[in-house]
Amino acid sequence: MSLLKRATTWEISESEGESDSEIKSTSTSAVPKIDGPVTPNSQKIVKANNDETEKCNAAARSCETQNLRDTLPLPSTAVPSTPSPGKRRRRTKEEIDADKLNLEQKKKDREKFRNEKAQEKEKKRQEQQQRKQDAERLKCYRPENCLKSLTVCIDAALLQDERSDILLGSLYSMEWKITIEEQQLLHSITWRRELPEGEDKPSPVLEEQVLMVLTLNDFLDMVVSIKHDEQKGFEVLAVDSLFKQLSEYLNRNGEKVVTLAVMGPNPNSWTLCSQQHGDQMLSSQMGEEGVDIEEALVFLQLYRNTSVIFLESWQGLTDHVCAITKALSKRPFKQLTEKEYLPFCLDGSWASGVRVEKDGTGLSQVWSRQIQQLNRVSPAVAAGVSSAFPSPQLLLKAYKDLGSEGERKGLLADLSVKSGERERRVGPEISNRVYRFLTAQNPQLVLD
Repeated sequence: MSLLKRATTWEISESEGESDSEIKSTSTSAVPKIDGPVTPNSQKIVKANNDETEKCNAAARSCETQNLRDTLPLPSTAVPSTPSPGKRRRRTKEEIDADKLNLEQKKKDREKFRNEKAQEKEKKRQEQQQRKQDAERLKCYRPENCLKSLTVCIDAALLQDERSDILLGSLYSMEWKITIEEQQLLHSITWRRELPEGEDKPSPVLEEQVLMVLTLNDFLDMVVSIKHDEQKGFEVLAVDSLFKQLSEYLNRNGEKVVTLAVMGPNPNSWTLCSQQHGDQMLSSQMGEEGVDIEEALVFLQLYRNTSVIFLESWQGLTDHVCAITKALSKRPFKQLTEKEYLPFCLDGSWASGVRVEKDGTGLSQVWSRQIQQLNRVSPAVAAGVSSAFPSPQLLLKAYKDLGSEGERKGLLADLSVKSGERERRVGPEISNRVYRFLTAQNPQLVLD
């Protein structure tokens, strides 16, 4: 029994750093194995051995704890510089004010950004709406739609002629709007147009075109009135004459453009017929060779802005009325779509000027264009002269260095010019004209 205790004590003293499981296994292995049947004495021996083993294990654990205390450093007792996570440092007044300013600035920036976005969105919406309105407006002004808004206004006195049914029948067959009402100018036809919605001008609008229908005798009376009033200086017009009515109407409505539609033959045929048939009344009214009619036509065109057309029949009058109506229906669309530049100014490089920069770039092209302005001077010849003498001053200096007049005139004659694949000379004629162009003192001199 004593031998067993010493073995256990030796194992504990030599194994201080071992774990409890190793100690337990060692102590267990140190217990002698009892062979044979278990007796009460053997149970007491095993129990005593277990108690000794537990005491040894407790002693080993206490030794390990003491060794750990000696090995680990003591915890620091210094106060940490930063607050613990559970506590918040109190902010200063400056920090609070700075945070408030930052929040206000961010709020203003957000509000400004929202306003800019809203303005941009509203601007896009207005642009889209404006484009839509312009498209609708342009659609309303198309000739086929504008024709539906036109109304042909016919004077009631004009319908007293039985042949006026031709005019009315044609207008009704085209399904145009027609109204019969008294006009300011006797025997006249006017046009009225309804404006689409959204226009600033009041609707309807009276077109400036006015067509006054006259018979042959009415026109001859007007010619006589014009001649009579011209002799008196137009101070006193004939009472109740058509020319007086026309003059008063044009004085009240200066923007109107009146066209006289004379239902009769051409004035040249009037003179011929009057001479052939010996119509004394017609000859006396017209004068010799129809000079009075020609003077009346010129007077009406220049002083009254009134043109005169001669129509053989009412069918011709109907065709003319239809042509004016269609032209009036096309005019609004053309005014909206046509470009502002003048139609006779063609777009091309030859018609445009040369841009000259501040550093002198472009002056050589101006010099070449200036030479090209001369008659029968091609661009190739102008380019050859400008390449040989890059400026007018150099060419004038070359003229000055020469001794005789003939040498100056022929200075450019032998210059070679390349025109495509061919090569030729400038020639004495062009050389002489360039010399006179630069040195002549007479402004009336003809170069050719």
